[in-house]
Amino acid sequence: MTESSKSSGLTYASAGVDIEAGDALVQRIKPHVQRTHRTGILGAIGGFGGLFELPVNQYRQPVMVSGTDGVGTKLRLAIDLNMPDTVGIDLVAMCVNDILVCGAEPLWFLDYFATDKLNIEQATRVIGGIAEGCVQSGAALLGGETAEMPGMYHAGDYDLAGFAVGIVEKDQIIDGTGVIPGDRIIGIASSGPHSNGYSLIRKVAEKHDINARFGELTLGQTLMLPTRIYVKSILSLLASEVPVKAMAHITGGGLTDNVPRSLPGNVVAEIDRNSWQPPPIFAWLQEQGGIDQAEMLRTFNCGIGFTLVVDQSDVDAVLETLKTAGESACVIGSIASANGDAVVRYT
Repeated sequence: MTESSKSSGLTYASAGVDIEAGDALVQRIKPHVQRTHRTGILGAIGGFGGLFELPVNQYRQPVMVSGTDGVGTKLRLAIDLNMPDTVGIDLVAMCVNDILVCGAEPLWFLDYFATDKLNIEQATRVIGGIAEGCVQSGAALLGGETAEMPGMYHAGDYDLAGFAVGIVEKDQIIDGTGVIPGDRIIGIASSGPHSNGYSLIRKVAEKHDINARFGELTLGQTLMLPTRIYVKSILSLLASEVPVKAMAHITGGGLTDNVPRSLPGNVVAEIDRNSWQPPPIFAWLQEQGGIDQAEMLRTFNCGIGFTLVVDQSDVDAVLETLKTAGESACVIGSIASANGDAVVRYT
């Protein structure tokens, strides 16, 4: 084969995949990854697998807990607004808040970033957000995958998935089995819609100027506020040894569907809808979209991003600990006896 025939042939780059851009991205994100360093990491980014030495000497019966999630169609909004800096926080939050529900401390996180053609600046900003989410949750960004997939995505589009692994002592797993009538439900405030309900949100918002003022921010900025990460606050609470009987991460399905997931059968969670004040964005969405109350409560977190069930006698201690940790929390309801599967009843 002649030199001329070699140079005129197809290459991976001519097919739309730039290996050199991928290598350049790895170099760009190294400082972000370094920010997430924690005890247990072995090796450096760029290997075929991430290595983490488990702190088994700190546990009698360690149990590994894993979770995976994405950002949903909030990603579409991030792309359209060219605001890729915080969806990485959302990605981490959706995973680590989930595994936190059973009492697990996140140890490491992996990400998957797929796009049509790699834009190094865009990808660096996204992964910078992922690193920030890892810092907020105490998890190491142990590795990930960047996939350039021409023909699979529209130009400028990208997709995200995340994977978190945590650890919890077996006899300290929180599973809701100790919940009894008379217990109190504590709600912790969300920062906004977090990462759920955005297919409906986008339907409402498309009729409005996304750059219009909404309080101190624009409407778009308000909708892009990242999901709050509750890890350090909840782990601080658990370390205080105040008994927590059940927890729930309020994601898709809202309070209506997520609170019962943390409860045993034959109880009802009676939630006082007037016990907290949701961020203004929820009233705006309901009014502008003509959304009824039941739909709101089953689609959005409506201002409560995480719930706990505790004994009535422990409420004050829990609220004080959460306040010290920087959370806004209040009693939003109580547990009552019932027949059948656990449900939510709004009062």
